[in-house]
Amino acid sequence: MKYKYLLLILSLLTALTATAQKRTFRQKLARLDSTLSARYYKIPYDSNYVTRPDGRWTLKVRVNQTGNKFHTKGTVNDITHKADLGTSHKTTISLGASYRGLSAAFSLNPAKIKGIYNDYELNLNYYSSRISLDFSYQRSESLSGDVIRNGEPRRMEEGDVKMKVINVAGYYAFNHRKFSFPAAFNQNYIQRRSAGSWLAGISYQGGSINTLDELKERSPEAPEVTIKFGHLGIGGGYGYNLVLGKKWLLHLSALPTFVVYNRNKLIVNGEEREVSHMRFHMIFNERAAVVYNFSSRYFAGATLVMSNSVFDNSAVTINQNKWRARAFVGVRL
Repeated sequence: MKYKYLLLILSLLTALTATAQKRTFRQKLARLDSTLSARYYKIPYDSNYVTRPDGRWTLKVRVNQTGNKFHTKGTVNDITHKADLGTSHKTTISLGASYRGLSAAFSLNPAKIKGIYNDYELNLNYYSSRISLDFSYQRSESLSGDVIRNGEPRRMEEGDVKMKVINVAGYYAFNHRKFSFPAAFNQNYIQRRSAGSWLAGISYQGGSINTLDELKERSPEAPEVTIKFGHLGIGGGYGYNLVLGKKWLLHLSALPTFVVYNRNKLIVNGEEREVSHMRFHMIFNERAAVVYNFSSRYFAGATLVMSNSVFDNSAVTINQNKWRARAFVGVRL
């Protein structure tokens, strides 16, 4: 009989311990939620212009597409060149969740699953009251297009060259108390009144392009070429959030930067060639967004982020256009 009492006492102690652990866990969650809530609503903005939305959770479904195009023309060693090249477009569907400003997302690429998209691309974005950052890395063997040499057209096929490119654009908003990048690009804030801001920024573009064995097999006369480049620019621009009524937000911003440091290397058939100095060398960063609030809970919109570079000397002009478009619909809970 005494064993029965002992088992009963042990069962009660176990239940009390589990209850205490659950209570402690709930208390820790409550403290964490309180800390996140205090941080979430402690905003460095003028609340007449910018505020936080109601609700703890923000859930979004997004469709994203990215692309990269190159255009070159010029005359080298009395040979005229012109090329219009582009990578395959990357299209993904993503599900995102944000709790008190802490966000996470899961993306799915249907073309990757089907095996018809073999490039790799990583995009990271950070938007705060003062500083915003766009980062992208692309590794691609899908660069293809038309090349004209001395008036003779040729076709560059996918798999002929490999390209690795990094693009970085950082912004500082001077009027950060009234103007909000996050309101336009991640909807963690709401722009209540129209406002703009002067911007200071920095841009970096670097990477490499080199021919592959497939090109040599298809065109034995084609040279083995490796191009390495790195360009750092600084500059300033302007951004504006236009609020129409209580439902529409339109955003436009532009940040041109002048290249203050560049590193270029050209290797042809194992021999390094001299790269002439560029007389005009700039990187442009542009953003656009539209957000429509159906109510305080439901919203939808689209964004566009672009990075354009122009490199020009007396012989050659090179232009790169990297872009990312996004459409989304979301709900706040």
